[in-house]
Amino acid sequence: MTIRAEHEIHRRRLGRNLGVGLTLVAFILVVFGLTVAKVSQLGEQNAFAHAPPGVIAR
Repeated sequence: MTIRAEHEIHRRRLGRNLGVGLTLVAFILVVFGLTVAKVSQLGEQNAFAHAPPGVIAR
């Protein structure tokens, strides 16, 4: 069994990977938030926009 010391490049790589991962998560959250805002803004007004005539019960 060999004991290997952590090299400096591994610490740098870990920091870079964490930065890229956090940036990716932030981007996903922004896109999700914009999607939720857009869908909630539409509300009921476009709920039956693509339904054939006569299907909508008023």
